[in-house]
Parts: sequence; C-alpha cells; structure tokens
Amino acid sequence: MLLEFRRLTPVELLTLPLVSTNLPLVQTNHHAQLNALGDATRRGILSRLLNGPLPVGELAKEFPVSRPAISQHLKILYEAKLVVDVPSGNRRLYQLNREGVDSLRDFCDHFWTQALAAFKEKVEQEK
Repeated sequence: MLLEFRRLTPVELLTLPLVSTNLPLVQTNHHAQLNALGDATRRGILSRLLNGPLPVGELAKEFPVSRPAISQHLKILYEAKLVVDVPSGNRRLYQLNREGVDSLRDFCDHFWTQALAAFKEKVEQEK
C-alpha cells in the first residue's frame, strides 16, 4: 500500500482521529474538548479550577446556575477529559486533567505554528 503525504486543510485536520504524543496509540477526542469549551459556564468552571480542586457545591456558589446544572457541566468536561474527579471523604473534588488540557493545547499549537509559518512566508515574500 502506497501512502500519500500532503498538507491537510484545517477542515481535514479537524476530522482526523488524533493520537497524543504523550499517550502513544491513545485516540484523543478534540471535538468533545472543543465543544465543551463552547459554553461560557464550562470555561468559567475551568478557569476556577486553575486555583485548585473544588467540590460541586463550592463551584455552584460562584455561578448563577443550580448545583445540578454545574454537575451536568462537570460531566461534559469529564467526558471531554478536561477535568477529573478525586474522592475526598464523602464528596468528590474536581480538578483540571493535566493530560487532557495538554492534549488540547498541543492540538491548538499545531494551528498556531502553521499560522506563524504562513505569516513568516508572507513577510519574506514582501521583502
């Protein structure tokens, strides 16, 4: 079987199953991660978790939505592998999932690198 190598378009890249360089042979789901980030409350939860792990009740106090709604948002973030839950006594603490966030960052860095390379090429052409 002959493999063809060519530069993929951004749309083609978004539809490919990707493998993290940190987790060889593990398929990552960037669609779920990007979709999870599409909601302002979920972005706010992630921002709040930058300061450390919190239980659902503490998170709910900081948002104008109910505790069950925060739980639903956390479920989406958990399924997107952006947060993990850790048992602590009779409750669960939610914290950022470093591997999931790193995987998403690597995915976004790929586009940033391409954009910078294209910008550099354009500037050099204009000289």
